[in-house]
Amino acid sequence: MVKVLVVAKVYPDSVERNLEEMVENIKKSLPEGYELLQYQKVPVAFGLNLLKVYVAMPEETEGGTEKLEEVLKGVEGVSEVEIETVHRMSY
Repeated sequence: MVKVLVVAKVYPDSVERNLEEMVENIKKSLPEGYELLQYQKVPVAFGLNLLKVYVAMPEETEGGTEKLEEVLKGVEGVSEVEIETVHRMSY
């Protein structure tokens, strides 16, 4: 099965939000076949950081990244999700 790499920006709902907890909740929320490969904390402004997450998912997913976006938006503390890029992964 071919996978794609999705890079998404995940914005927290407040400056005080614990981003490490958000990462753990994202890992728990991902459906079967999806995998969080890595993440980065990226400073935005005025003490606000976002998470840039790198998720591998099946290429033949109906609706493209829509399901992933819904899962990420459903995680506690997430206010907004923005898909940055999608790349086909080769093994």
